[in-house]
Amino acid sequence: MRAIVDCNSFYCSCERLFQPALANKPVVVLSNNDGCIISRSDEAKALGVEMAGPYFKAKPLIEKYGVTTFSSNYNLYGDLSWRVMESLRMVLPPGAVEVYSVDECFLDLKHVPVAELQSFTLYLKEIVEQWTGIKVSIGVAPTKVLSKVANRLAKKHKQLTNCILVLDTPRKIEQALQKTPIEDIWGVGYQYATKLRRLEINTAFDLSKKTVEWAHRNLGGVVGIRLIRELCGEESMVMNEERIQKKMIATTRMFGSPVTDIKAVKEAVATYTARAAEKLRRQHGAATMISVFVVPKEQSHNTHFKHGPTISDQLLLPVATSITNELIKPAMQLVDKLFEPGRIYKKAGVMLSHIVPDNAIQSTLFDPPATAKNRMLMSTIDNVNFAMRDDMLKFASSGTTRNWKMRQELRSPRYTSRWEEICTVK
Repeated sequence: MRAIVDCNSFYCSCERLFQPALANKPVVVLSNNDGCIISRSDEAKALGVEMAGPYFKAKPLIEKYGVTTFSSNYNLYGDLSWRVMESLRMVLPPGAVEVYSVDECFLDLKHVPVAELQSFTLYLKEIVEQWTGIKVSIGVAPTKVLSKVANRLAKKHKQLTNCILVLDTPRKIEQALQKTPIEDIWGVGYQYATKLRRLEINTAFDLSKKTVEWAHRNLGGVVGIRLIRELCGEESMVMNEERIQKKMIATTRMFGSPVTDIKAVKEAVATYTARAAEKLRRQHGAATMISVFVVPKEQSHNTHFKHGPTISDQLLLPVATSITNELIKPAMQLVDKLFEPGRIYKKAGVMLSHIVPDNAIQSTLFDPPATAKNRMLMSTIDNVNFAMRDDMLKFASSGTTRNWKMRQELRSPRYTSRWEEICTVK
């Protein structure tokens, strides 16, 4: 059997954890630059606050009902996510936890007898909530897709299910599929949902009755076949082992305000490159290729703006490296090629790829190998920045004022990762 553990309104739950007075009150969390609503408590949903809606449109409703609003606090959310996943790893066999996202993970429960699934799942729920303070919902079923179906229904009917639903019989699975609209199936996007409804396939149960041959013709080939098999209780999506060594490392951010000059773009790209290089060194890797992209805003009818197409370029490095200054230099060259005077930019990013182990770097005939001195310097910088935080040591190309940084005007303290922001109990 498979299970999925899903943190309830995760970002809002993290904020409530350190502000208990917000329990049972409407709370929302905003995206980068306080642009859109990306998390809502049940009370905010009941008031009609829309998910992914622009903050400025929802602001009158938020102010009318006194909805507490927070900017994204990724340091806090990331740390609490780790605590939730680590709590599950401590009570489950090795390899039984597959982290799917910051607030979700799949579990392999093959070691649990079917008759004990309900009690064991309740035990997991109590462990996570007691150890971390984050409330979770758990869906259990023979496959990953069916576990997502179970989890959705468990969250939708919290009073009846206590946020736990186990689909351990064909009858329970059939009833759950009949209650699941086609657009709510994991892996079915808007376009496919529209197509399926035109074919009079309105629920997950309707789709489960289709043949493999039909799925191959109408539902994306192999992907569709796997989906239907999973809905029928046949496992097609196995548990994946946690990837410790990443094949690609990226750092991207929206600018806090529109950027028009190349100096600000270069400062941002240099900062992102330094961050990506730090992640690279953490896994003892070295990159052979660096890519840079920028996203401009395009003006339409002199009044409305929209995101323009992503403009990107890449450069193959002569020797694989993880040294920050050796990566910043080609990144600046790419910015010079991509930047167009007169355009307004909203976002930039850096990607490091073709990663190899840093102890197996192949040098060219004419380039000397990376010196131990450079590696010691990078290690020292990483250690100081980890201890002191907020890029205490940085390269001059990253700038000093950083007026382009992401806007977080309503961010709460980083309670679990900053001594100076630790929660104060009065």
